[in-house]
Amino acid sequence: MRSDAITRPSLRQLGAGALVTATVVGALLGVAPTATAGGIPNPAAAQTDPSSADRSDGAYITRIENITDRWVRVFVYSPAMQSEQEVQVLLPRDTSASRPTLYMLDGRSAAPGTSNWTTQGNAVEFFEDKPVNVVLTTGGRASYFTDWDRPDPALGNYKWETFLTEELPPLIDDRFDGNGIQSIAGLSMGAQSAMMLAMRSPGLYRGVAAYSGCYETTGDLGQTQMRLVVSSYGGDITNMWGPFTDPKWAEHDVVINAEKLRGTTMYVSTATGLPGPNENLGNPDLIPLVTQGGPIEAVTNFCTHQLDDRLRSLGIPATFVYNPVGVHTWAYWRDELPKSWPTLAASLGV
Repeated sequence: MRSDAITRPSLRQLGAGALVTATVVGALLGVAPTATAGGIPNPAAAQTDPSSADRSDGAYITRIENITDRWVRVFVYSPAMQSEQEVQVLLPRDTSASRPTLYMLDGRSAAPGTSNWTTQGNAVEFFEDKPVNVVLTTGGRASYFTDWDRPDPALGNYKWETFLTEELPPLIDDRFDGNGIQSIAGLSMGAQSAMMLAMRSPGLYRGVAAYSGCYETTGDLGQTQMRLVVSSYGGDITNMWGPFTDPKWAEHDVVINAEKLRGTTMYVSTATGLPGPNENLGNPDLIPLVTQGGPIEAVTNFCTHQLDDRLRSLGIPATFVYNPVGVHTWAYWRDELPKSWPTLAASLGV
């Protein structure tokens, strides 16, 4: 199903790549702002997880801290990253039966110890009545949630793909009574990451929701936006998959490898970059939202059409939503979460 609320742009209309690249360069150098939000509540309790007593060479839970009775911090030692990683878990009201798990990835600014899905994305309130475990990543800024070839002096030792696809799921299912069914969602950088993870591990995720992302890694546009995202936090993109000529760049290209998504339930959305109801004179961030968030979202619109066209050519069904207005900011991703839920819920069997 495709929801074509706008006219699809062509490469010529977007300047045959050159104008697009120039636009994303200028926009990403500023990066669209996000609203200021309150912090995470202090933990109400802490406990050492019983599973940590039986430590093997694999990943293990080191401790769990309560934020509320249904929202917890889970600290996991990751052999791949050789460090302790925190994720947060939202639990359903009824924990008497096993249930599926939704993994949610953050965007470029992903800060340690918090998830923008809880501070700006309304995730805690939205999932309050949903019969699923929700696992929220914390940290991983400018990482693309992938395995980097080398530790980066500014960003650290990133082995997120191994952590998320191999180390973490068995621990979550065992500790929080997961039934082995899982889907994944992400926004912006996390949208591309969610699609990459699903493409690279076919069948691991039943469904994917991706909001305002780009999905190629081999073209000028994809490589430009990725380099700018990584460098915005001082990282060196060659530490990720080597030089752009390295075959690993093509191996992570969702558009090239889209056939691997066959059988995956998908919801992909974007807007045009045109000002919407949130961009009004009462918004103190109006100018950066329009001048930075607008061009970035216009680029993700192009990227989304690119993936749409590729999936169409392969006869792979997916839900694509093209919103007529909206810039690259949380005010719109907050709205996309409930819109995508029927698709995610179907993939999770709830």
